[in-house]
Amino acid sequence: MVRPSRYDVDRAALGALLEGQPRYRVDQVWTGLHQRLAGPEEMTDIPLALRRHLAEALPAGLALATEATADGGDTVKWLWSLADGARVETVLMHYPGRSTVCVSSQAGCAMGCGFCATGQAGFSRHLSAGEIVEQVVRAARRARDDGRRLANVVFMGMGEPLANYDATWGAIRRIHGDLGLGARHLTVSTVGIVPGIRRMAAEDLPVNLAVSLHSADDTRRDELVPINRRYPLAVLADACRQHVEATGRRLSFEWALIDGVNDQPRDAAQLADYARPLRAHVNLIPLNPTPGYPTRGTPPAGVEAFRDDLAARGVNVTVRDTRGTSIDAACGQLAAGAATPLAAPTVRRARR
Repeated sequence: MVRPSRYDVDRAALGALLEGQPRYRVDQVWTGLHQRLAGPEEMTDIPLALRRHLAEALPAGLALATEATADGGDTVKWLWSLADGARVETVLMHYPGRSTVCVSSQAGCAMGCGFCATGQAGFSRHLSAGEIVEQVVRAARRARDDGRRLANVVFMGMGEPLANYDATWGAIRRIHGDLGLGARHLTVSTVGIVPGIRRMAAEDLPVNLAVSLHSADDTRRDELVPINRRYPLAVLADACRQHVEATGRRLSFEWALIDGVNDQPRDAAQLADYARPLRAHVNLIPLNPTPGYPTRGTPPAGVEAFRDDLAARGVNVTVRDTRGTSIDAACGQLAAGAATPLAAPTVRRARR
């Protein structure tokens, strides 16, 4: 059993640890952890003996294994070792005036999307809410040290957040209520776990929803995103509509452009017909290379043509800035230093 990390402890448990101390100590330590982003050993406003006690009782959940930087230092990727030896990755991206952290919700992933390095590596375990929150805290500290401000959290790292719903939503509540990031600055990305999308729609925090779509044709999406066999496109659209109506947030579709697979005019027409009724924004992402998937991403000219085709069809569309490719930190590349990935499945190329 994994020992709870310091950010898995709630106020009641912290109060038990501080039994016999003045009542204000709970708020003092809680504020230190979540607002000052400090470890117990750094809380010089509490007695040294208590600092030592808390450092022993509240161990860090993430141990740094490696750090890599790219894009002139504006992209930072961390590989963390967890208490049981599982490994996950977190990516911090600096932009002018803001920073965004991409966090993992699982060690590995069971969704089986063959073009994604995490999916190629397989599933290890769910992360706890505290392990997710601690990724955000570490990123916020680094942003602060770099003279930046962490403004956004995206659940787009390793794993499927909605397959680990309780921990994901517990982390969201802590990030919102204690770290102070507003709901509109939190985005959950999913391959289309419909029950999780419906649960999110009923929550009281209107976070953003991004769906990794990649095809608007059920037959091809069955191959690219196997969960589509359980929750096909019509069912997914209904859940997305429910979320949009309940939260008032704009829906986003993520579309990894794969050369000759989902980047043809027919694909653009299908995507436009699917996205327009939902008023969804489309993020185009040229497929990033992974060892287990030989098909290349769409070349720049094809990306531009696909974007222009969607725009002409009335779709709000952007091409995502690719960051961290040189350190395997870009979309679909996180694999936590896994060994040689599984062989990629066969994917039918689109008719031209």
